[in-house]
Amino acid sequence: MRRACLAVWIVAGLVAADAASAQTPSRVIRLIDERCANCHREPVNDRAPDVEGAPEAATLRRMAPDTILRAITTGPMRVHWSFLAETGVRNAASIGPAFAEASAGRPAAAEASAGGSLNYPCCTFRGSIVALEAATGRQIWKTYAIPDPPKPSRRNSKGTQLWTGAGAAIWHAPTIAARRRALYVATGDAYTEPAHRNTDAVMAIDMDTGAVRWAVQDYENDAWLVACAQDPTENCPKNLGPDYDFGASPILQTLADGRRVLLAGQKSGQVFAHDPDRDGALLWKAALVETIGESEILFGGAADARTAYFGLDNGAIGALDPATGQRVWYNPPAPPGPRRGFTAALTAIPGVVFAGNQDGTLRPYAADTGRVVWTFTMLRDFSTVNRVPARGGSMGAPGPTAAGGMLFVPSGYVGLGNGTPGNVLLVFGLP
Repeated sequence: MRRACLAVWIVAGLVAADAASAQTPSRVIRLIDERCANCHREPVNDRAPDVEGAPEAATLRRMAPDTILRAITTGPMRVHWSFLAETGVRNAASIGPAFAEASAGRPAAAEASAGGSLNYPCCTFRGSIVALEAATGRQIWKTYAIPDPPKPSRRNSKGTQLWTGAGAAIWHAPTIAARRRALYVATGDAYTEPAHRNTDAVMAIDMDTGAVRWAVQDYENDAWLVACAQDPTENCPKNLGPDYDFGASPILQTLADGRRVLLAGQKSGQVFAHDPDRDGALLWKAALVETIGESEILFGGAADARTAYFGLDNGAIGALDPATGQRVWYNPPAPPGPRRGFTAALTAIPGVVFAGNQDGTLRPYAADTGRVVWTFTMLRDFSTVNRVPARGGSMGAPGPTAAGGMLFVPSGYVGLGNGTPGNVLLVFGLP
């Protein structure tokens, strides 16, 4: 296989929004308290992308009431339809839709960053999936990960009403099994106590009706809000959980004997294997860390016909046998540093696993041994075909995309890491 020699084309410089500055979660909460005491009652029109623990400008601009999905036609840019997927100040769509036949499933998340503010009525968000008719945007069904609406619990010292029964954000695109007419998702933690059984869980949803076929919780009692560990308030859970939610789409894989397995990488540093054909029964769990919780699997692993691969935010990367959970190979963590580790999704093609790092490098790893095939450094200026000034940066959430004999690499989105921003799309191909 020709894998050591690739050419790169700099396709586009992306016109970036205001660069994110470093802010601690507790600083974000104070900004909400100081500048947006009535934000939950007075919506604004200026919207910004959902960024948990975001800097001041992005956080305050997000105080908007709606989550709107839009279909854009190919060719000349035109809105084909739009759909109001969710209402509420801190509801936002977080990851792109997944298409199957003529419908689209769309996840939504979350109000975790605002919940610690005493001015905020924490919390009423519930993760959800909505199925839309792709041609028209008509809603076919909508399913909440927590089926029952939140209920009022108590008032804090400022008189703000608090709630229970919130959380279970779905941070990723659903995994689709079209022949089984099923969607699979993995959920986030709870925002209120007690944590619902569908938080930190893997779920199967009927594609045609939205009915929940099964749900299996992989970690109990994980109620958590941004900043509560550093700057707790009355709004925070009394027994703060470890934040072991799932941030990545489950991987559906067929084993050599024909059995199917659903793999979910968790922020605890563990991978859970469920049997989608036996109501999600747990088959095995495997840790890619020495101590549970010391490093996270964030926005996605990858798999080929024989092996599953996962990167961690401490720079470790490993391969597991999907049938047993046994390690095939493991590269230990990178040396400590301010910008390192894998938070972006991995991408596998026959013989190679591509991983983009927060340090601004892209590396293919040999699928059988974990050996680094080559290293490409993206932290530099590029000349682009659309003549927009561009510089590469970290890879924080979306991973490389392999299609048509090429590898498309978005460089510069830092995600939840302390990475280097950039604004370039790189395309690699055989010379």
